[in-house]
Amino acid sequence: MHLIENYARLPVRFVRGEGVYLYDEEGNRYLDFVSGIAVCSLGHSDPDLVEAICSQAKKLIHVSNLFENPWQEDLAGDLVREFWTEGKVFFCNSGTEANEAAIKLARKFFRDRGENRFRIVTFKNGFHGRTYGSLSATAQERFQEGFGPMLEGFDYAEVNDMDSVLKVLRDDTAGIMLEVIQGEGGVVEFDPDFLRDLQELCRERDLLLIVDEVQTGIGRTGTFYGYQNYGIDPDIITLAKGLGGGVPIGALLAREEVARSFTPGSHGSTFGGNPLACRAGLVVVRKVRTLLPRIREVGEFFKKGLEELRVGEVRGRGLMLGLDIGRDCKEVVLKALERGLIINCTAGTVLRFLPPLIVEKEHVEECLSILREVLR
Repeated sequence: MHLIENYARLPVRFVRGEGVYLYDEEGNRYLDFVSGIAVCSLGHSDPDLVEAICSQAKKLIHVSNLFENPWQEDLAGDLVREFWTEGKVFFCNSGTEANEAAIKLARKFFRDRGENRFRIVTFKNGFHGRTYGSLSATAQERFQEGFGPMLEGFDYAEVNDMDSVLKVLRDDTAGIMLEVIQGEGGVVEFDPDFLRDLQELCRERDLLLIVDEVQTGIGRTGTFYGYQNYGIDPDIITLAKGLGGGVPIGALLAREEVARSFTPGSHGSTFGGNPLACRAGLVVVRKVRTLLPRIREVGEFFKKGLEELRVGEVRGRGLMLGLDIGRDCKEVVLKALERGLIINCTAGTVLRFLPPLIVEKEHVEECLSILREVLR
């Protein structure tokens, strides 16, 4: 084997997918309730997505950002139309890149105003990526271990605890960054009242509110952007994962005043927003819009079914759900896999469910049936 062993892989090789199912080398079928960790929004081999990718590949896959790109303009327009105010978009390739861009933009925004404000408040058990800026923003020692020292300029607060936020605020604080639902942290949801208070604090202190929508965005929680569930208006949001339906793409969306700080040459990405990725994103965005009512309906059905298992705390919204069983859940994941169900263990004790957004109630019932058997 020639691969670096940085992944603890499960002993299955998938060779094709269709809808909400994956198939291994022997032809065995698996119900996919992870969807590439919230990536395959439209499931596997969606006909419209496949057709768009193939037709675009025949025309133009990549062109430098030195030139105008009509596919970027179209996708950016669709993303801004769902935002709470006028904004601008920067395209990259992943969530960690989008979060790096958000950190850089927040710092430059204040430098452009002649203010030396650069510190970012983030929250314990959050996850923002694995490059040095995003890793430093990730307040989890298990991800940082062995890679220190972390970058200067990040302060950590407790979820839903305003006192802990106030304690770390400084004169050189530039912004507050969070996931409205912490995915890698165990599907932990911020309290809506706390988020509204946090936004008010940002307005009072002239701070930027940055919402990491890498996992919660593009319909995952039942609204187009996850923040829309909570009555807040962020200055910057970041996107990736489900935006391309499996094709790598990330994005930063900022309100216009803030976005102006990214001037020509200040930031960039060689592959960011290439025609192929943007064409895929256009298909995903337009189809997800039509799926939102069903995502909410199926999500509520699924959440109720998990609660009826009576084996732990159920958390999350839409089709981003977690079941905290109070004990190590890796064995449960393996037993489910043996029975043809793909689920995920995060934060040690939480079973995480991120099915494709096209999932139906019958698929949820199939999942719950296997879970009952495994957890019995």
